[in-house]
Amino acid sequence: MIFLHNTLRKIIDVMGHFCVLLMILMVANVFYDVLMRYFFNDVSIGMQELEWHLFAAMFMFGIGYTLKEDAHVRVDIFYEKWLPHTQAKIDIAAALLFALPITLIIMYDGYSYAMDAYEMMEGSPDPGGLPYRWIIRSVIPLSNLFLLLCIFYTILENILKLKRPNVHEDHIHNEGV
Repeated sequence: MIFLHNTLRKIIDVMGHFCVLLMILMVANVFYDVLMRYFFNDVSIGMQELEWHLFAAMFMFGIGYTLKEDAHVRVDIFYEKWLPHTQAKIDIAAALLFALPITLIIMYDGYSYAMDAYEMMEGSPDPGGLPYRWIIRSVIPLSNLFLLLCIFYTILENILKLKRPNVHEDHIHNEGV
């Protein structure tokens, strides 16, 4: 179980680095687009569309990485005061009852959405826009497949927490930090 946990962590971290690359590409694209627009009076619809394609991919794949890092927004009125074992049980239940079903639904619907775009070879309706819109549409099921890995990682992480001793003093010490 620990080997699987570590392997998933490495895969997720690689995708986190991929999201950083997407962000750098997006910033470079925006810089180029602004430079061309304001200094050379040249507007590229394709480059503008590429901005939101890069942003969408970065955002969608970043959801899973954020889950792995436990960096999502959480209302910690009660959660932060609970013992680590209680927190782990809540996290497992939330992953199984909420995150997993929604992810599966979005992945299923996203797959048919991407396939429809592929079958009709959907492209941008704007002149000079990007062709092959199925590529960005396929980010939906692919990022949700990645999110499934992240949910599984989170569940494994919390199972491993449950195997550790539930020492109350450790929790009190962590609260003071």
